[in-house]
Amino acid sequence: MPSPRELAGLLPGTALLFGIGIAGKGMESFGIWMKAHHHYFPHMEYVLWAIILGLLVSNLGTVPQIFRPGIATYELWLKLGIVLVGAKFVFSDVLRLGGLSLALVFVELALSLTVMTLLGKLFKLPPKLTSLLAIGSSICGVTAIMAAQGAIDPDEEDTSTAIAAILTLGAIALFTFPMIGHALGMGQQSYGIWTGLAVDNTAEATVTGALYGDVAGRFAILAKTARSAFIGFVVLGYAVYWASQGQAARVENKPLFLWQKFPKFILGFMAISVLATAGFFSAGQLTSLANLSKWAFLPAFAGVGLRTQLKDLVNQGWRPILVGVLGEIFIALVTLALVFFGYHGGRP
Repeated sequence: MPSPRELAGLLPGTALLFGIGIAGKGMESFGIWMKAHHHYFPHMEYVLWAIILGLLVSNLGTVPQIFRPGIATYELWLKLGIVLVGAKFVFSDVLRLGGLSLALVFVELALSLTVMTLLGKLFKLPPKLTSLLAIGSSICGVTAIMAAQGAIDPDEEDTSTAIAAILTLGAIALFTFPMIGHALGMGQQSYGIWTGLAVDNTAEATVTGALYGDVAGRFAILAKTARSAFIGFVVLGYAVYWASQGQAARVENKPLFLWQKFPKFILGFMAISVLATAGFFSAGQLTSLANLSKWAFLPAFAGVGLRTQLKDLVNQGWRPILVGVLGEIFIALVTLALVFFGYHGGRP
């Protein structure tokens, strides 16, 4: 339990997250007002405005240390938003779509782990850096890399390089995936499933889905949570491998390890969906939960921009970025084809 002093230390950064998120919402509203009065202004969703404003704040100056603990809470707000989104899903739909997503997730996992490993060897990356890139690209990006850090004991430079590569790929996806979806005329559901399968970080997957539409954002979350559920198994597999090589600590209690790595917010998402399906919430309460999820996503999206340091992304060398880009392009194309096939031309 954090002390009152620690909680107080979170306030400046948390206020900055909400301030940027609300400013992004204001920019979206201003754009709508300008358009209504026949003035030109870039029309962008608040999601993208929050990210852009966060990028400007973090890259045009130095964010003081006092803000950093609070900025780090962006992931907490993201998970809270995902839990609340569960109210928008009927549980039978979660199970049905989760089954299809699960089949696609298995394909995505096998592809990511295999392709990233082969590319890492081809470009002669350090073996543990290759493992981190494979883990990050197959599951949930930075979160998976951090979960693996303590399990496979990589060099600190390998960890920072893998994180920089994954963040770069997430930033690219924010701008390329919506354009591809519109160019192909993808439906909201099929685009959302594809995004959840092909974009690594949970935050970036959620944002990339939301940029296409509210429905796409929800299905991106559904597919992404299906991927995230496997984090413990993938990290455990790599931990056992590196322990067998004498380069990591042996995992003594494997069930406990899996429980510790399992993302608990998925249980919250499922619980809210079950309660909504059972009629536990009134129509007004469901609307309130939907509004609360949007408020939770405001600071989360701002955090995506604030945590992205462009100078860090270009200082890690070209080989990890190239391995990541080549691997992600391959995975995105294959999962796109599978989603199109699974959803009859992408129009569910």
